[in-house]
Amino acid sequence: MTTSASVPAGSDNAITDGAVIDDLVTANAAYADAFTDPGMDARPVRKVTVVSCMDARIDLHAALGLRLGDCHTIRNAGGVVTDDVIRSLAISQRALGTRSVVLIHHTNCGMESLTEDFRHELEMEVGQRPSWAVEAFKDVDQDVRQSMQRVRTSPFLLETGDVRGFVFDVRTGRLREIDPAA
Repeated sequence: MTTSASVPAGSDNAITDGAVIDDLVTANAAYADAFTDPGMDARPVRKVTVVSCMDARIDLHAALGLRLGDCHTIRNAGGVVTDDVIRSLAISQRALGTRSVVLIHHTNCGMESLTEDFRHELEMEVGQRPSWAVEAFKDVDQDVRQSMQRVRTSPFLLETGDVRGFVFDVRTGRLREIDPAA
């Protein structure tokens, strides 16, 4: 197995010679030309942190009715609560005043098709074992519950009472709340 993404040569989706990054830098130049400093503080206005999957189909701000400055956003593969997420949440709460945590996983997540074998395959390919766990899962609802539990039991977080978890349906755009006790 090759763990690297590959796109066939000549494909319209091929990424070559930094063209995509060049496009992003060009788009930033246009953005910067029209940019006006909003004069915001780094502290989120709504005192909330959203932890979600990095999936490109999820536009968190639009899906949650959020505006620039409303929240902190932490994204990773699967939206799972890892040590690094706890690190970011601790900084968000202790240094920047957030109090609520929203956890969002989603339907049809790529993490549902992986296993911890991914680490072994990666080690075989590159010759070094990753220091991190894959955090793959088969049951998205149960993984949301596990993530809620990790937040609620972390000794590093000040505020663990207002933690809610959801599954975002990538086909309908709707959130479904997960009962932590189920």
